[in-house]
Amino acid sequence: MPNFKLNELLELDKIYRANLINSCTGFKSANLISTKSKDGIENVAVFSSVTHLSSNPPLLGFILRPTTVERNTYDNLEKTGYFTVNHIHQSIVKDAHHTSAKYDGDISEYSKTNLVSEYKDNFWAPFVKDCPIQIACKFINEYDIKENGCKHIIGAIEHIYIGDQILSKDGWLNLEAAQTVTVNGLDAYASPKIIDRLSFSRPNETVTSIL
Repeated sequence: MPNFKLNELLELDKIYRANLINSCTGFKSANLISTKSKDGIENVAVFSSVTHLSSNPPLLGFILRPTTVERNTYDNLEKTGYFTVNHIHQSIVKDAHHTSAKYDGDISEYSKTNLVSEYKDNFWAPFVKDCPIQIACKFINEYDIKENGCKHIIGAIEHIYIGDQILSKDGWLNLEAAQTVTVNGLDAYASPKIIDRLSFSRPNETVTSIL
């Protein structure tokens, strides 16, 4: 099987190395983060680094690349304090991917794609219409990652909007039913299929299916 040592990784072609490192950690979440500037310009961008941080209090986080160049998402959430996280589903994959293109801050990615913004409950930042799961967040903190210059952004969840036939009686969300996609590496999108859902694991007890 292929094997790469650290010194070999550092000598690889930039794009080859990026594809390799971004793929080797497994499938990642696929979300559109949407913000709005103080001037009212809407921004939306694809992120594959959104992760659960805690349920109580409800927190999530995501990674921002170094802000040595203009980052519209960071500029907007830092100045306004709000952003939304929207699940990418099968019907919008190409438009969602196009939001990774580097447009100037005065150009909304909504105007360059078929994505449509919408507003709910007077929340400042727009949501992406028709996304099966939409999360409204307040920006509460950031942590600098000194090893690579990135930032870990922390958001407090204020609202969760869920499409029909996704929410189960115990609060679990069926992401297969939502047609939520996942990211493989930098540019490949996949539709996960649920294999099983298993009981809470306890010592000396057999794990059983709860689907």
